[in-house]
Amino acid sequence: MKVVIAEKPSVAREIAAVLNISTKKEGYIEGRGCAITWAFGHLVTLQEPGEYDPALKRWSLESLPFIPEEFKLKLIENRGVPEQFQVIKTLCEQAEEIVCATDAGREGELIFRYILALSGCENKPIRRLWLNSLTPDAIKEAFKNLKDGHEYDPLYAAARCRSESDWIVGLNATRYYTVRHGRFGGGTDRVLWSIGRVQTPVLAMIVERDDAIDQFRSQPFWELTTKYREAVFKYTGKRFEQPELAQDLLEKIINQPFEISGLDGKEKKEPPPQLFDLTTLQREVNKSDGLSAADTLAATQNLYESKLVTYPRTDSRYLNTDMKPRIPQILEQLKAIRAEQIAPLNLAKLPFNSRIIDDKKVTDHHAIIPTGVAPRGLGPNEQLVYDAITTQFIAAFYPACLKIITTVDGISNHVPFQTKGTQIVKPGWTALFPKKKKPSDDDEEQQVLPAFVKGENGPHEPFLREGKTNPPKHFTENSLLGAMEAAGKLVEDDALREALKERGIGTPATRAAIIETLLQRNYIRRDKKLLLATDMGRCLIALIRDPLLKSPEMTGE
Repeated sequence: MKVVIAEKPSVAREIAAVLNISTKKEGYIEGRGCAITWAFGHLVTLQEPGEYDPALKRWSLESLPFIPEEFKLKLIENRGVPEQFQVIKTLCEQAEEIVCATDAGREGELIFRYILALSGCENKPIRRLWLNSLTPDAIKEAFKNLKDGHEYDPLYAAARCRSESDWIVGLNATRYYTVRHGRFGGGTDRVLWSIGRVQTPVLAMIVERDDAIDQFRSQPFWELTTKYREAVFKYTGKRFEQPELAQDLLEKIINQPFEISGLDGKEKKEPPPQLFDLTTLQREVNKSDGLSAADTLAATQNLYESKLVTYPRTDSRYLNTDMKPRIPQILEQLKAIRAEQIAPLNLAKLPFNSRIIDDKKVTDHHAIIPTGVAPRGLGPNEQLVYDAITTQFIAAFYPACLKIITTVDGISNHVPFQTKGTQIVKPGWTALFPKKKKPSDDDEEQQVLPAFVKGENGPHEPFLREGKTNPPKHFTENSLLGAMEAAGKLVEDDALREALKERGIGTPATRAAIIETLLQRNYIRRDKKLLLATDMGRCLIALIRDPLLKSPEMTGE
């Protein structure tokens, strides 16, 4: 008998339907020499210290650090878990071959292998089902290409290493700081200080940013500007820290003519956006609609299980070469809901460039794209996320946005000025994003300039603009996810972010949960879109003297 283990009951039912297996039993579905069973996500976890040695149930500094010579497993203490595990164990003991059909990624591998280990069935032959989507065609294709399960031993090793290192850092550091510093604010109640290998560096980033804002002292400055033919020009020198110096220059040009001394128009192509990985999707939806990272992941997971999008927990923004033939079919199917947007595309000659197709940049999974299945009756979050994924997918095949950036130099009584303006020649992909600002976020470039001629001159309206330097911005989920992806650095450049991904902290699958954990533990709080450290969070970071426990760079390394 062949036994297939899925991660959730819903996925098991999808697989059973495709394989035409329909006899329902308690905890599994069987037929045609096959039994399909399921976990409820994680069923098995690492034992607690007190289960290795009852003396360790008492928290004390003397017992630290505690690192087991060999990690032992136990069932998660949730309703229905022992019964379902017993079903899986019995089936595995009877199996001639076991197929791993848990989520095709690091944590899915860990769920399967831990179940196998606790069942005592690690020596049974295993095969791996690697699913990129849950459409019937994708499931059939994956079953045709079952791999030897041991090809994924390194993935299991990475998952187990993550699990055990979280245990070592989290349990030892949490016990140490709780025993040593268990009183907060002089109260009598003990506080559980929760430390995590990833959550603590993330908290440290938020505390550090909030501190930088608190300590920031704004400095005034003055800018010399002038208005000529409705266009605003800025003085090309530095901003003034003293108003007297700015005033001197202002008086020099009052009642003096303004002359256009130079014109330079450069054509610029803004390439279409790349496809979404999970983190970019979470950032974009948080920025545009304020949806939290956790809610975006939950919505994307629901869309995946409804066969509407491909596997969500991916860190790639590219597709494999072997997907090329499927893309025109998907776009053809999407015409049912996006006919107007897809009409300009020539589906027989799609521009498959290196920003879309790159086998080297696809690891476990390719970018998140729609499957082409028509959506029905989506909830508001699912609709929002589905629309974002679909629009991004269509936009990737649109032409670049072509614009002319014009730089105009002016002069008045030997004082030099400059302004910039943008003229959109062909909107290209930007036509799909009417709500967004056009590609450049530089306000000065948003000006629509009149037709200037070199050498022309006339009256102008010079004035001083007073401003003040701004502090850094508080983290939002969007900017925090970006900083986590780049191990603490705030990087907006796509190419540089791609290069830093290998050293990101957390994974696309866990970053949302880390933010939610910090919120639940009252170390951070939400203030509209902002994420701010609480007094508890500040206190914890102040208590931790060891920089390694709170360093995003070290955790990423």
